[in-house]
Amino acid sequence: MRHIGAVQAVVTADEFDREPTAAELNAIAVQTPLIDAEVELLDVRIALLDRTPNELDERRLRKAVHKVLAERVALANRATAGEAA
Repeated sequence: MRHIGAVQAVVTADEFDREPTAAELNAIAVQTPLIDAEVELLDVRIALLDRTPNELDERRLRKAVHKVLAERVALANRATAGEAA
C-alpha cells in the first residue's frame, strides 16, 4: 500500500493560523455594541416566528430596531470622527 501524503510544505498555514492583530481586535471591539444590538433584534424576531405578536412583543421589536439604528449611527459617527482626527 502506498502512503498518500503532502509532498510540499503547507503553503497557506501562515495566513490562516495566525492570531488577530491589535488593529483587527480593535475593529471588533468598536463594532461589538452593534453586533450585540443585531443579535438582540434577531432574538426578538426568532421569538415572534411562531406566534402572533401582542402589544408587548411589538414594543420589544421596535425597541430592538431602534437600538440597532442608534448603534449604526454611533458607529458611523465614530468612523467619521476618526477620519477627521
